[in-house]
Amino acid sequence: MLGHFKLATKFTLLLSFLFLVTIFMSGIALSRVLEQRAGEEINYRGQVLMEMMDSVRDYTNARVSPLLSSTSEQHPKFIPEIVPSFSTREVFERLRRNPEYANFLYKDAALNPTNLRNKADEFETHLIEKFRKDTKLENLSGFRTLFDEKLFYSSRPLVIKEQSCLRCHSKPELAPKNQIEMYGKENGFDWPLNQVIGTQIIYVPASKVLENAHQTFTLVMGIFILVFTLAIFFINDSLEKHVIQPIKPMAKLAKKIRRNTIDVNAVDNDTELKKLAVIAKRTDELGKLGKIFYRMVMEIQTREQAWKQQMQQLQVQIDQGKKNQQVEEIAGSEYFQKLRAEAKTIRNKWSDENK
Repeated sequence: MLGHFKLATKFTLLLSFLFLVTIFMSGIALSRVLEQRAGEEINYRGQVLMEMMDSVRDYTNARVSPLLSSTSEQHPKFIPEIVPSFSTREVFERLRRNPEYANFLYKDAALNPTNLRNKADEFETHLIEKFRKDTKLENLSGFRTLFDEKLFYSSRPLVIKEQSCLRCHSKPELAPKNQIEMYGKENGFDWPLNQVIGTQIIYVPASKVLENAHQTFTLVMGIFILVFTLAIFFINDSLEKHVIQPIKPMAKLAKKIRRNTIDVNAVDNDTELKKLAVIAKRTDELGKLGKIFYRMVMEIQTREQAWKQQMQQLQVQIDQGKKNQQVEEIAGSEYFQKLRAEAKTIRNKWSDENK
C-alpha cells in the first residue's frame, strides 16, 4: 500500500502510526496510574479522618463514658454523649462546618442501630455482609454515587469488643430507662459480642481529586503530543538533509547510466558526480554506498573510454580492409586486366625498340 509513496512520505506515515499507537497505549497507562494515584490520595484522606474518629471513639470509651455513666441513669433524660458512635458523629458534623469538609460524610452504619440515623442502607448492608463472611477483611473501599455526586468510600468492620457495651444493647430490660424512653425497645438490642454488627464508613468527595487527575492527564498528554510532533518534524528534516538529498545524485546518475546519456568526456564536470564524491567521504552506511557508486561510475567511464578507443582502432582496420577489398575488386576486373595487358604490350614494345 505504501509502495506508491515517496520515502519521506512513507517514513512520516510510519512515524505517525507509531506515534498514534504510542499515544494510545501511553494514554491508557497514564490514565490508570493517575486514577490509581487519585484513589490512593482519596483513600489516604479517608483513612486520616477514620483514625481521627477512632480516636474520638476511644476517648469517649475511656474518659467520657465512665464519668457520665454513674449519673446518666439518674438524669431524667438519656445523655447520648456517653455513646461513642454519637460522639464521633457529632465531632464529624462539627468538622463539616469547615467548607473544605462540607461534602464529607461519616456514619457508624449498623443493621440494628439504636439511633435510626445510623441505619445501614442497601449498599452499606452489602458491605456489612462481606465483613461478616470474611472475618479477616479489614477494609473495603471504592467509588459510590450518592446525592448525584461521585464519592469515594472507605469502610471498616464495626465490632462490639467491650462487655460493658452490651448493657445498653443486649436486652431492653437491662438497658437504662431513659434510653428506652428516648429510643424505644425495638432497636439496638441483641448485639453479639466480638461479631460484626455494622461498619464504620466515611465518604470523601472524589470529583475534585478526579478533576485534578484529569487536568494532569490532559497536560501530560498535551506535552507528549507536542514532543512527538516536534520529534517527527525534526526527524523528517534530518531525513531530508542527510538521506534523501544525498540519494538524489545517485538516482540521477543511475538514470543517465540506464539511458546511456552520461557524457564520458565531461564526467569530471558532472554536478551529480561532484555531489556523489562529497557523499563518498562520509563514514556512515550512505557514505559506503556512495563510494561503491562512485567507483562504479569511474569504472564505467574507464570502460567507455577503452571501448571508444577499441572502436576507433576497429574502424581504422575496417576502413583499411575496405580499401584493400576495393583494390582487389578493381585489380580483378576485366577492364583492369585489359589495361594491364595493354600496358605490358607497350612496355615490351618499348623494350624491343631500345635494343
